[in-house]
Amino acid sequence: MFSLHIDTAQTWRGGQNQVLLTVLGLREIGQRAALVAHPDGELRRRAEEGLDLIPLAPRNEMDLSAAWRLSRVLKRLDLDVVHAHDPHGLAMASLALSLGASSIGRGRAPALVASRRVDFHLKGNSLSRWKHRQVDCFIAASEAIRRILLVDGVPGERAITVHEGIDVERVASVAPVSVHEAFWLPHHAPVVGNVAALVPHKGQRHLIEAAHLVVREIPDARFVILGEGELREQLERQVRDYHLEKHVLLPGFRTDVMGCLKGFDVFAMSSVTEGLGTSLLDAMACSRPIVATTAGGIPEVVADGETGLLVPPRDHAAMAGAIVRLLNDAALRARMGAAGLARVRERFTVERMVAETAAVYARVAGRPHAADTASLSARD
Repeated sequence: MFSLHIDTAQTWRGGQNQVLLTVLGLREIGQRAALVAHPDGELRRRAEEGLDLIPLAPRNEMDLSAAWRLSRVLKRLDLDVVHAHDPHGLAMASLALSLGASSIGRGRAPALVASRRVDFHLKGNSLSRWKHRQVDCFIAASEAIRRILLVDGVPGERAITVHEGIDVERVASVAPVSVHEAFWLPHHAPVVGNVAALVPHKGQRHLIEAAHLVVREIPDARFVILGEGELREQLERQVRDYHLEKHVLLPGFRTDVMGCLKGFDVFAMSSVTEGLGTSLLDAMACSRPIVATTAGGIPEVVADGETGLLVPPRDHAAMAGAIVRLLNDAALRARMGAAGLARVRERFTVERMVAETAAVYARVAGRPHAADTASLSARD
């Protein structure tokens, strides 16, 4: 089996990490996997060694020049599957395949697989409907995402759930970071951590609202929100308005996130929407107890009352109560942390994710392309 993976993002987030884990994992089981990545992107930088790597990214969703260059690549390679991991990558792949990009050795186009990692509905415009009709199979990162695809008219046989996975052993090998020293925190202060892009759907403003309530009961508590994004100034203003400068830190993007996770007492995810939440998997692999919302696929990851505590989205009072409960109960934190690690080892390994992805490829490879027969009826 030979698959080509496309991710056009320039930044590094959970999705790009999943792409790299998938490509490397497929190679580990003896399959050939090539990668199309942004020429100036972090994924390309991290993947440069040991991979078939094609630096290419579209300037916009209808970049015909990039699609033409990709079509040349597809015609040159003897591919079974093209796997698009992001929306722009899917548009570029759909255009390239429409240009007659048959694999030379097979005389036909490879199957098109698309990852879906967000719990948003498919767009209803004509371009979106067209590109999604080209897809032979969607791989949904959670059952919550798959249900949305079905509502949007994707036939059940063209939507398969493959939960994302992590390299548990690699996580275990990472040295812990002393977050108290790294961020100049009081030595005995309990630390609540969050790792996510600073964007609206990650809901950090609700976490800061919760922090405002938590420090009333636990004055030594500290919150460390790792990540960058468009909401930085707004969140910093919110911290100042609540006079939480000593309690809530936004240190930005860090390369030692995994080590920092091991230094947190509690990991909090305040998302309003969330496809699955791979940072939750990382935190659980670090034996951290979780406080998170019930958004999207999060309940598929966190077992409420067993590996963490779940609260409704946007309910900062409930989130504050859950955080206080965990910070005040070291035994509960330890028990939930251990249960989280066990759950990740059982259900969310990269080996399981790669095997299930390869099974999807085996199912779609060799079949006639579905573009002419399938339709997204709810959107047409």
